[in-house]
Amino acid sequence: MTAPTLSYWHVWTDGDGVSRQTRRQIEPFKLSAIAKGASPQWQHPEETPGARVNFSILPVGWTADWHENPKPQWILPLSGRWFVETMDGQRIEMRAGDLSLGEDQKTRVDAQGRKGHRSGVLGDEAVTLMIVQLAESREP
Repeated sequence: MTAPTLSYWHVWTDGDGVSRQTRRQIEPFKLSAIAKGASPQWQHPEETPGARVNFSILPVGWTADWHENPKPQWILPLSGRWFVETMDGQRIEMRAGDLSLGEDQKTRVDAQGRKGHRSGVLGDEAVTLMIVQLAESREP
């Protein structure tokens, strides 16, 4: 049996202070029981001290101006469609089941006045997000 991987979009800041997005993989997953007596399942635990989970509903037509993620955070759309656009011009459209890791803190304002990223709702359905804020950055 082959171990699965889980894809996500990583929003990050490069050495010049420009936000970017890169497709990444969560791995390795290990087949093990989550508790004594439970059937084995694929698991990849994330051990990060201090995390906050927030559920957010973005209404139809909602668009945020340029901003940074307030803290490193995993963002999981539960319903609806939305987009995230980074300073490098890349615009990713996501829907339920897509994952994004927002780590674009410390960006620098560019010549067009952009800093961080902007995001917004697509279509005629509100977007429900699950956001898990981390106490510290997970990746370098």
